[in-house]
Amino acid sequence: MAGEGGSTPSSYREAGVDIDAGNRAVDLIKDKVRSTFGPQVLTGIGGFGSLYVFGGYKVPVLVSSVDGVGTKLKIAFAMDRHNTIGMDLVNHCVNDILTLGASPLFFLDYIAMGKLAPEKVADLVDGLATACRAAGCALVGGETAEMPGLYAKDEYDLAGFIVGAVEKSQIVDGSRIQVGDLIWGLPSSGLHTNGFSLVRRVLKGEPLGRRWQEFGRTLGEELLEPHRCYLEPVRKLMAKVEVRGMAHITGGGIPGNVARIIPEGKKALFQWGSWPVPPIFSLIQERGKVDQGEMLRVFNVGIGYVLICPPGHRDRVRRLVPEAQLVGEIVASDGGERVEVLD
Repeated sequence: MAGEGGSTPSSYREAGVDIDAGNRAVDLIKDKVRSTFGPQVLTGIGGFGSLYVFGGYKVPVLVSSVDGVGTKLKIAFAMDRHNTIGMDLVNHCVNDILTLGASPLFFLDYIAMGKLAPEKVADLVDGLATACRAAGCALVGGETAEMPGLYAKDEYDLAGFIVGAVEKSQIVDGSRIQVGDLIWGLPSSGLHTNGFSLVRRVLKGEPLGRRWQEFGRTLGEELLEPHRCYLEPVRKLMAKVEVRGMAHITGGGIPGNVARIIPEGKKALFQWGSWPVPPIFSLIQERGKVDQGEMLRVFNVGIGYVLICPPGHRDRVRRLVPEAQLVGEIVASDGGERVEVLD
């Protein structure tokens, strides 16, 4: 159809959307995605939906979660480094469903860009696929959208959706937690994916390429350290130890996340100083004059995952997962806050 009034015909590319670039992105990522497939995946790349067959459960319960990476993306933009952000996303989602005892089955991603850059998409998917392979999780599908005018040319957003499964009789929900149970913490790899709006404010103007002796690397590398996946050590414990409650320490910190699983009439009592705090948190606290309570609410402060087990399993926990730190215990409570961190 001719343009009105003799105007030059318009195209989707002139409007800012490049279909050919989208096709090139698919070509770059298809092998990475296929590398996560097992025999359960019945669909190929490019279909309208994904087919996944699963079994091995008597009474399976599906567990799902969705999340994004947040403003940690701003660090990736500034560093022009995009191959670890996908790992952040997958590992965060795996940890979330793991708190209920679930194993990951499959993952889908959503990437939105102002200007589609196939090589950047390939880096993002490389991180997604790497983390999926490590977790035994199939990257069964995704969506890449080019939206000029909504996102800046060199920026993007990344979100993901995970589905896992757990045997109904093996769901871990905190309901069996008892007074006297011990609280164990697994170390974080750093900031993970939380608190970056405060981090960027506190460290504004600090060169990301500057090497810090405390970190043994540049500040940018420290900030981009991937969110740790806890699937392997938690599986090892659950096979030999009764685990009564688990919490992934994300936004809300130790108080906000552990409180979700503590039954009425009980309190999780943490002892500050019972675990090492990585230097990045001290830097943020000192530079920003952030008080201790705020640090605990915003960041993981060195503990990325919490498990609550009976006291009789103390030696077994230490033998199975030597890195686990004994950080507190469950006590009786007559109301009020369900989590307290003692100085």
